[in-house]
Amino acid sequence: MIKVSNEVRVIEGCSPDALPLDELLSGGRPVVLKELVRNWRLVEAGLRSVDDAMDYLRSFYNGKVLSASFAAPQVGGRLFYNDDFTRLNFEARRTQLGNVLDEIKAHIDEAEPPTMYIGSTLVDSYLPGMRNENDLGFAALGVDAPPAIWIGNRTVASCHYDAPNNIACVAVGRRQFTMFPPSQVDNLYPGPLELNPGGQAVSLVDFSRPDFDRFPRFKEALGAGYSALLEPGDAIFIPSMWWHHVEGLSSFNTLVNYWWSTSPKHVPSPMSSLYHAIWSIRDRPEAEKEAWRQVFEYYVFGPSSRAGEHLPEQARGILGPIDENRARQIRAMLLNSLNR
Repeated sequence: MIKVSNEVRVIEGCSPDALPLDELLSGGRPVVLKELVRNWRLVEAGLRSVDDAMDYLRSFYNGKVLSASFAAPQVGGRLFYNDDFTRLNFEARRTQLGNVLDEIKAHIDEAEPPTMYIGSTLVDSYLPGMRNENDLGFAALGVDAPPAIWIGNRTVASCHYDAPNNIACVAVGRRQFTMFPPSQVDNLYPGPLELNPGGQAVSLVDFSRPDFDRFPRFKEALGAGYSALLEPGDAIFIPSMWWHHVEGLSSFNTLVNYWWSTSPKHVPSPMSSLYHAIWSIRDRPEAEKEAWRQVFEYYVFGPSSRAGEHLPEQARGILGPIDENRARQIRAMLLNSLNR
């Protein structure tokens, strides 16, 4: 496993009823929240035994079919691509929670088991009632962050970023987190945008055996990286857009995470803008691209009020504050433009 230069800050003595959200967001860096969810019933069950943890999960499962990923032992838990990037190296199946747990249990003592993984499954939709005994209480804070559960054996989530902020709670097993600030995107060698293991581009670097001849800039990323080893009951805050590589170290692992955004709901994902910019700007002559860079700096990346501050309020249009009504107008304008 690679070694990065920085250890993540640790806050001791946190509790779900006193989450320091403002401090976490203003800090803008990953933070370990030591034993934040140590009193969760799922954590307690996992500390007793794998069987108790699995039985606890089964007790809430409502029987709805869910999606799970399966791969051969040769992939070493790394959900990734085949050799020529024409497809992924795992198979997604619709199945029952109990079937996945049974398969994990059947290979629990194997040094190189096949990979079995349930990713990002909403707790309230598939395990109703479990949240009553295992929750951070975001709803009481007025924050829309429905919990999702991740279940598997020794799986590896290749390094990627998510647009929302994230608090990931390690409930069963141990996990290694390796993280990089957004500025390291060039040094992490992102893979394809369209075909990817989990809905987001991932680093092509194999963190267990990095090929520095093929990915020489990855050495620079290591100097800016952060690492944290989490035990059952620990949680970690990962800021928006930070790259993170997550490795399950135990034969059975369960994680519950909370994604949330500080932007209003009428503000859409910037990914659409990225696709559109690749299409409309990337392949223009360099002089034009530089000109558009300046335009974007003025209208988008600079102070939000700058571009319209010299105009009377009634003339600002989309240069003024954007509310739900204005958002609908912009969406209609864009749809009309794209459909021509």
